[in-house]
Amino acid sequence: MRHQSIALIGGSGFIGTHLANALVAAGKGVCIGTRKRSHASHLTMLPLDVIEVDPFDPLQLARFIEGADAVVNLVGTLHGGRGRPYGPEFAKLHVELPSKIAAACEGKGVHRLIHLSAINADSNGPSMYLRSKGDGEKAVLAAARLATTIFRPSVVFGPEDRFLNTFAALARVFPVLPLARPDAKFQPVYVGDVVAAIVGTLDLDAAHGHIYELGGPTVYSLEAIVRLCAEMIGRRPHIVRLPDALAYMQAMTFETLPGEPLITRDNLDSMSLDAVLHAPLAEALKIAPVAIEAVAQTYLNDASLRSRFSVFRATAGR
Repeated sequence: MRHQSIALIGGSGFIGTHLANALVAAGKGVCIGTRKRSHASHLTMLPLDVIEVDPFDPLQLARFIEGADAVVNLVGTLHGGRGRPYGPEFAKLHVELPSKIAAACEGKGVHRLIHLSAINADSNGPSMYLRSKGDGEKAVLAAARLATTIFRPSVVFGPEDRFLNTFAALARVFPVLPLARPDAKFQPVYVGDVVAAIVGTLDLDAAHGHIYELGGPTVYSLEAIVRLCAEMIGRRPHIVRLPDALAYMQAMTFETLPGEPLITRDNLDSMSLDAVLHAPLAEALKIAPVAIEAVAQTYLNDASLRSRFSVFRATAGR
C-alpha cells in the first residue's frame, strides 16, 4: 500500500464521511482538515485525526498535508453569489482552493492528488457552477509534478444526501410540488460507488492524469426522480411542470430567502445540460453501480429527525 497516509480536505461532509469510513476500513491512516472540529464530531469515534485548519492559509495548509502520501479534495458548493464568469464563492471554493492545494502538495512533496469535480465541468459551461468546476480542474492539472486523478460524478445519492432526501421531505409535507426543469436528465450515482472509485484508484498508476465520469445504472428525468422518491415514502403529490419563465421566478424567490436556497437560477443553468455519462463507466474502476431502487427506500423511510428534516434545517441556515 504505497499511499498509506491520506489527508482529506472537505472530509467531514456527506461524501467525505463515507470516504473516511472506507479508508479506515482499508487500513489507511486518515487525517481530516476542517475549519471547526465540531464539524467532524460524528467521525471522532473512528481511529483518525481531525485537525482544525484554514485551507486558504498557505502555511496552515502546508502543515496539514505535510507527511501525507496523498491528498483528496472534496470541497464544493452548489450555491454562490452571481458574477462573471462566476461569483466569489464559486471562485474561492472551486478555483482558488484547488490551486492552493496543488501548490501545497508540490511544495511539500506530496505527489498524489485526487480531486472531486462534477459532470459537465467546463470553463465555458452554461452555469457559474460548471465554469468554476472546469477552471478548478485546470488548476490541479497544471501542477505537472502531481499524479492527479479527477472524478466527475453526476448527482450523488445515499443516506443523508441533500438530493433524494430533499424531494422526499417535500413530498411528505406538500400535496402539490411545482417542479422546475422537469425533463432535465440525471444519472444518479451511489455514494458508496463514488467512494469505491476513489479508494480503488488511490494506488492505481494507470489512473494518474485521468478524468473519470461517475454515474449509476439508470438515467432519469428530474420528474421521474421526484415521483420515485414520493412513491418510496407512500406519497403521490401532484407535480406541476413549471415553464422556464416561472422556474426562474421561483428560483429568484428562493435566492432571497434566508439560509441555503432549495434552488437557484444557476442550478437551472446547470440543468440545461443533462448530467449523464458521455461514455460507459470506465472498466478500470471495477464498479458495478448501485441503483436508487436498491438502497434509497430504506433511508428515505428513516424516521430520524436528522434524515427527515435535514432539508428544512438547511434552508433555515443551520
